[in-house]
Amino acid sequence: MVLKVFFPTCCSSAESGILIGRWIAEQNSAVILAVVHFPFIPVQVKQYLSEVQRVTKVSVSVLGSWSNSKQEKEESLSEFLEDLGTIFSHELWLQISKEGDSKFWSCSTLQKHSNNPKEEEIILVYYDQRKVMLSHLHPPLDTATSAEHKVDDAAKLSAIFDTVARSKILFMTDRYDDGPVKLTHWQSDGVEASIIVELMKQASVPACMLLTFLLSLISGICRSRVLKFWPLSFLWSKLSTCEQLGHRLQHLQVISSNKKAQNQTQLMRKANIFVSVLIDVALGILLMSWLYRKNRIGHLADTLIPVADHVAEELQDLLQWLMGAPAGLKMNRALDQVLGRFFLYHIHLWISYIHLMSPFIEMILWYVGLSACLGLTVALCILSDIIALLTFHIYCFYVYGARLYCLKIYGLSSLWRLFRGKKWNVLRQRVDSCSYDLDQLFIGTLLFTILLFLLPTTALYYLVFTLLRLLVVIVQGLIHLLVDLIDSLPLYSLILRLCRSYRLAAGVKFRVLEQQDGKPLRLLMQINPLSYGGVVQTYRLPTYSCYPKDSWTSLCKKLFLGELIYPWKHKGEKQD
Repeated sequence: MVLKVFFPTCCSSAESGILIGRWIAEQNSAVILAVVHFPFIPVQVKQYLSEVQRVTKVSVSVLGSWSNSKQEKEESLSEFLEDLGTIFSHELWLQISKEGDSKFWSCSTLQKHSNNPKEEEIILVYYDQRKVMLSHLHPPLDTATSAEHKVDDAAKLSAIFDTVARSKILFMTDRYDDGPVKLTHWQSDGVEASIIVELMKQASVPACMLLTFLLSLISGICRSRVLKFWPLSFLWSKLSTCEQLGHRLQHLQVISSNKKAQNQTQLMRKANIFVSVLIDVALGILLMSWLYRKNRIGHLADTLIPVADHVAEELQDLLQWLMGAPAGLKMNRALDQVLGRFFLYHIHLWISYIHLMSPFIEMILWYVGLSACLGLTVALCILSDIIALLTFHIYCFYVYGARLYCLKIYGLSSLWRLFRGKKWNVLRQRVDSCSYDLDQLFIGTLLFTILLFLLPTTALYYLVFTLLRLLVVIVQGLIHLLVDLIDSLPLYSLILRLCRSYRLAAGVKFRVLEQQDGKPLRLLMQINPLSYGGVVQTYRLPTYSCYPKDSWTSLCKKLFLGELIYPWKHKGEKQD
């Protein structure tokens, strides 16, 4: 049977002593955590290990002896190391020795209570204790092929990573401590610390308390009954800026919460949210500084009115073209003139509204630009709402044309069932047979003929305004895709993957160091980092938007039937 011994590389130059670690019987493996140096008192070592077991809940024990001698190993030292096995109660006693500068180590096992000791093949696996300690092993993302094998391997590796990670208190003692036990591990030369990090921890406590108070105040205002009345509640549900502010408010509540993260996933989520908010606000401040430099707000306001006039003139020319003979098509003259004048009147009202607001546009943009300090995503949502307001007349044209076209389509389909002796059963939601008299068939024929000959004129207006609406929807959809990308991208995890890839482990790989007859096989365990796609898939943050899962077939069906199309839908919101 193969015995796997996981030995930390930081202990390869340690002085002679005893090996402390955990024995994993299910895998026939031993995970070495530290080396206790001579001289020591066995009772104190046992007390220290029992205290470590109580705190870490890891069955840490003395697994064997370690000998590091640059000269010939003395016979007295060899006998002494073998006698240690009688003091510490462990069934399988490891004896690892490093002689001189040789690359090959001697490794043997001693079974105490076995009459027929078996020769076991030993594999010595070196691992970087610091990287394994700080890394987080992720389960396999691709479970389609050989799922059971991957899950079994992941469970075995998880036991090793969990053993090292939970033994954190064991690594808090270094060679400068005055305790009775002297250890060698990855922090034996001094516990890692940072003055800047400690100062930030101390300063974060009052900052989080102040932020929590402000957020509770804002949350109380948002939950007040004033915002539940009709105008404010309608605006809060329809404006994407309000939705984004509510989303960021939830993020700030998660960050300022004094509740400790229960696991690695919650900790990474908090860190990702913090970095996302920080970078979002930084980009927003850069945008605000660019807008208020060299009077760009004034130039933008001066450009906005001519652009709106130009768009209105283009729409007027388009309507004049539709009221004539567009592309040589012969439209219904009366209906064409009624629809054209109706839409021209709306454009006239829109131009009057824009010129009425022109003296206040620069002031409005100046105050709107200040909202960029809340984040780039808030500024993008405000831009989307401004586009929606500036193209409100196009939306009205689209709704009028879609409703009129939808009415004629459903009227024609209903009258077509009348010719075939059918009708739609509302209660059973199906088409049933029905007998009609002569008067009903005559009136149905007249209505069908009228709707059929008026359909091309209505369909042409519907087609033109649908194309304009789709153009606005595409622009707003791209803006919201950018907002969702900033909101959901796990920036901290990506930075961690770029700078310290071992922190996000997807698995391990083994490299053969040396192999010689009569000596244990030496392997080096290296961490395979999680791919960038796996990082995004694992730590992607949820967003407030819920996009409709419409296929191209259903989208084309909606366009053909005249159903209204929106750029996005929010959770729990019904589409008209």
